[in-house]
Amino acid sequence: MLRALFFRNFVPMELIEQIEGVDDRFAEVSTLITDPAVIADRKRYVELTREYKQLEKLSAVVGRYKGALNGRQEARELIETETDPEMRAMAKEELESLTTEIEAIEEELKTLLIPVDPEDSKNAILEIRAGTGGDEAALFAGDLTKMYLKFCESKGWKVTVSSESEGAMGGFKEIVLAISGEDVYGTLKYESGVHRVQRVPATETQGRVHTSAATVAVLPEAEEFDVEINEGEIKWDTFRSGGAGGQNVNKVESGVRLRYMWRNPLTGQSEEILIECTETRDQPKNKERALSRLRTFIYDREHKKYLDDIASRRKTLVSTGDRSAKIRTYNFPQGRITDHRINYTVYNLPGVLGGDLTDLLEHLAIAERDLKA
Repeated sequence: MLRALFFRNFVPMELIEQIEGVDDRFAEVSTLITDPAVIADRKRYVELTREYKQLEKLSAVVGRYKGALNGRQEARELIETETDPEMRAMAKEELESLTTEIEAIEEELKTLLIPVDPEDSKNAILEIRAGTGGDEAALFAGDLTKMYLKFCESKGWKVTVSSESEGAMGGFKEIVLAISGEDVYGTLKYESGVHRVQRVPATETQGRVHTSAATVAVLPEAEEFDVEINEGEIKWDTFRSGGAGGQNVNKVESGVRLRYMWRNPLTGQSEEILIECTETRDQPKNKERALSRLRTFIYDREHKKYLDDIASRRKTLVSTGDRSAKIRTYNFPQGRITDHRINYTVYNLPGVLGGDLTDLLEHLAIAERDLKA
């Protein structure tokens, strides 16, 4: 079918070969994820479920592509055979419209056909820390936090504050967010690095522009089967949560503290991991969240070498997660934002800080796609 369309519509053969088996594989995976034996194998089930979601999107686009190709062929045949001038004119308009649509779908297919990082579909841990600039850096870290919270809200993602440390004049010295939803890590992974701001701080009396910075780290959230933890070796302490008030404060030991000895595979040394969690007034929930953070911490450290190896082979720093690289500048006097990795500038600073990150993230994804192609 598709090869016939190629000869009739001059469709790129390379693209046809790539999408030819999509529907068959989608049908196969759809059956596998209902197999009790697959469901019992949690790791395989999760992997197949991710593949199903990817194939579901791809299959839908392939269906649109086939429909558009058939429509274009029918329009061409109508132009060749129709004698009514009005009908021919309508067919020509349809042909022009479908040709434009096909070109857009082909670009969409090229993006979808790029091999997907299996971590892209995971939830993410987003860490924001004030860097150079003192109080102003903390304020900027607060601005970045608001930006990401608004973007997450626009995507329908769920955000939980895992920990936070406020700055003396506002903002945050450090804040950690747990974000869950569809393709969270794959969307936000480009944000890791140093974000620089150039503006007149609220504390500046002479109107001079200062430069400050905050670091952002985006980590894929670890799942239970990603890391091995001997829960019997975890030492738990409980303590009374502090806070602004409420009947639980200083009365109920809802806060939990986790201690775990772990052997770092990169150094070969054993080290103690200490995690505290006071997110809720429910001690079991705090324990569950502390365990999740422990898994994520170990996952990040154990996979660092793997990620570094992958990064060294890439042609671009777009998504290496290099936390020391200056990736973006937010210039308030000029109202501009520049992403230094792809040399892309937009003059929409209020919009971006208001959570409109879509344009920037799409350009980063396209740049990475083009270099991978």
